[in-house]
Amino acid sequence: MATPSKTPPGADPKQLERTGTVREIGSQAVWSLSSCKPGFGVDQLRDDNLETYWQSDGSQPHLVNIQFRRKTTVKMLCIYADYKSDESYTPSKISVRVGNNFHNLQEIRQQLEMVEPSGWIHIPLLDTVNNPIRTFMIQIAVLANHQNGRDTHMRQIKVYTPVEESSIGKFPRCTTVDFMMYRTIR
Repeated sequence: MATPSKTPPGADPKQLERTGTVREIGSQAVWSLSSCKPGFGVDQLRDDNLETYWQSDGSQPHLVNIQFRRKTTVKMLCIYADYKSDESYTPSKISVRVGNNFHNLQEIRQQLEMVEPSGWIHIPLLDTVNNPIRTFMIQIAVLANHQNGRDTHMRQIKVYTPVEESSIGKFPRCTTVDFMMYRTIR
């Protein structure tokens, strides 16, 4: 059983985006859940607010399905969990599966142990030679919660793809901050 890499306390995956090496592609996917309480669904899972969350409402495993319209390169998942706020609702074991559809999902990350997580958890999605995976679908399965809790809370999930180099040549990576000084050119 592997432990996902954990960022330093307070580290935000948006810092990775600012480096220009990855970008968030969750908005390009269709998201579905195995169950949810009314008002605690996909909208709350994707709203960039760490105070809101998805709450499952059914039997385990609790599933988050992320489907892309075309085969997509995915480098990493980032999940925000907060044991202090959610206690028995906090996932303790998750599994990450990828494939073309529901019928051929394969476990790429076996039962990740999350021990009282507090913050962003980065889960690299790499193939056997450490390249980002290419897939139509990602499924996150919550297999167990802390304190044997029944339902689960997940506060945010982000999906990242690597930013490819330009085919014209190697240009320096430009971030939003770099472009801010040029936004008022007259």
